[in-house]
Amino acid sequence: MGILDRLSPGAQFIEVLEWLDDSSDTMLYRFPVRDQEIKNGAQLIVRESQAAVFVHEGQIADVFGPGRYSVEGGNTPILSKLGAWKTGFNSPIKSDVYFVNTKQFTDLKWGTSNPVMMRDTDFGMVRLRAFGIYSMRVADPRELIKQIAGTNARFVTEDIEGQLRRTLVSGFSDALGESKIAALDLASNYDELSGFAKQKLQDEFKSLGLELTKFVVENISLPQEVEAAMDKRTSMGVLGDMAKYTQFEAAQAMRDAAQNPGGGAGLGAGLGAGFAVGNAMAGAMSDAMKPRGGSEPAAAPSTQKCIKCGASLQAGAKFCSDCGTSQVPAKCSNCQKELPSGAKFCNDCGTKVE
Repeated sequence: MGILDRLSPGAQFIEVLEWLDDSSDTMLYRFPVRDQEIKNGAQLIVRESQAAVFVHEGQIADVFGPGRYSVEGGNTPILSKLGAWKTGFNSPIKSDVYFVNTKQFTDLKWGTSNPVMMRDTDFGMVRLRAFGIYSMRVADPRELIKQIAGTNARFVTEDIEGQLRRTLVSGFSDALGESKIAALDLASNYDELSGFAKQKLQDEFKSLGLELTKFVVENISLPQEVEAAMDKRTSMGVLGDMAKYTQFEAAQAMRDAAQNPGGGAGLGAGLGAGFAVGNAMAGAMSDAMKPRGGSEPAAAPSTQKCIKCGASLQAGAKFCSDCGTSQVPAKCSNCQKELPSGAKFCNDCGTKVE
């Protein structure tokens, strides 16, 4: 056996157990020990953001935090738990050594593959889509190995992201329904909703040996028809005076029609806009002519002419101011019918007028 074989990580005579992580997504790494044999006196080096897990005869023996350890009798808690040490260190220890990455794994994506149904007070039942990012870390290396990593030689975030994404969407949907936040107010409550969903999801992550360190809702999108209704409501609030807006739109339509005088559609639009403007202007003029008190203007006094001389008299005058002739029509003494001016006999009964 050459010197290179003795110093290689897979050789039987292991002197140093350490892991230099050259990736950004590895959560668990099994140290490559040939035949699972670790010699007495080997050095275990655990760096910050790491944990080392010894598995002996299929069971987790111990977990080591950052530091340097010497694998020999009496120096580490593992020695009292590994049965092979009872041989007096005359033979190698057969164990699996797993290095667990305890740093935060950031910028992981989540999103709803299907719309989430929600009951809204303004729009009734609406369907929402949402997406964002989250961060996690390994909080309990033992549970990570027991629940999800198992005997894998290498376990990366991609191996668990699918399950976590579905868990996040389920928890977010539950939090969204319980929050009772109206669709119109969702944009101003992203932080509150993120914190509420994170709190609800912690137990799910804990059962896998993980910790959800951050959960961020980046965007919640509404269906197109709901967004259109919201835009209309916003426009109505911005416009304010609908009468002025109608006049403005009619004027705009007339301008557009004038720019395209040859088109039939433009002519129709121009005529319609003209009628609209005319009606609007007529209504405005009518409103302007009304007295401030709200009553109708008094009718101009009417006149009449004298039945004899034709002079202009005030309406209702009983005698002419010029000739003195009575303006009250004479009546027949027999049938009481009105007689024309200057009549000598009644036109109805023939009675002589006295």
